[in-house]
Amino acid sequence: MKTPSPLDELKMPLFEEKQVKVWIKRDDLIHDEVSGNKWRKLKYNVEAFQKGSYEAILTFGGAYSNHILATAKVGADNKIPTIAIIRGEEQLPLNPTLKRSVDLGMEIHYISRIEYRQKQTASFLEKVKEQYGNVYIIPEGGGNNEGVFGCKDIVKEINVDFDYILTDCGTGATLAGISLALKENQKTIGIPVLKGGDFILDEVKNYYEALKEDVSKIKNIELATKYHFGGYAKHKPALIGFMRAFYKQTGIKTDPIYTGKLFYGFIDLIKTDYFPKGSKIIVVHTGGLQGIAGFEERYKTKIF
Repeated sequence: MKTPSPLDELKMPLFEEKQVKVWIKRDDLIHDEVSGNKWRKLKYNVEAFQKGSYEAILTFGGAYSNHILATAKVGADNKIPTIAIIRGEEQLPLNPTLKRSVDLGMEIHYISRIEYRQKQTASFLEKVKEQYGNVYIIPEGGGNNEGVFGCKDIVKEINVDFDYILTDCGTGATLAGISLALKENQKTIGIPVLKGGDFILDEVKNYYEALKEDVSKIKNIELATKYHFGGYAKHKPALIGFMRAFYKQTGIKTDPIYTGKLFYGFIDLIKTDYFPKGSKIIVVHTGGLQGIAGFEERYKTKIF
């Protein structure tokens, strides 16, 4: 793993016009399969597994989940058996994400979407342990206390004094971790990638309370909720067009599930004068590029 990840200044005419300075925290360069916040959220979970007497890591996700593949890769590298419970019915042939996960030795099981909604309940988790034995359970997307701790490290690696830091968010764990590491005068802006993303503040509050942190720190978090493009894993031509243009201009690839929406939202906030003149801004590229192949296969398109 290549950590700390680079912090690259990004220069565009728009930034000069609006008199702001921008850096990208290139967590997409940590690893080609365990990139970004997926590695951050797995790091301390793997340590917790190794300190216990567990037989395997078990986790949850959708069929195209970055987290699923990241867990499979980390498990293979550390000789840890891994099990994934996948939302929905089996689809053959396997998509690139699941095929690679299986090739890495991950055991995959499918459950209905109705069952999947119960995955956080005590009764469901008890059945999981009965069925799969003494497993270390990581929630979907790595969203637990260990995952939050891992995401605090993002800020610790930044060596410039900044005013704002932006990240995409789905479970709220990355947002919580980043926000907990900020100084009082700094703000986090979360861009939810799913519809109705206001609930993420409640998730962050739950993480704070679980970690016995001062809940009043949430005042330094803002959400920009209008950049979901229809919901989780959904997209529109405008998003794909933006991703292509952004890549052509900067050489930086984004993905249509998370980081494409993040950078689209960020650029729009710049255009609409969200940030005061003189602002110093960090954008966290959370990776997820492995999912592009599955997206292109599913929608019969080529992004880049």
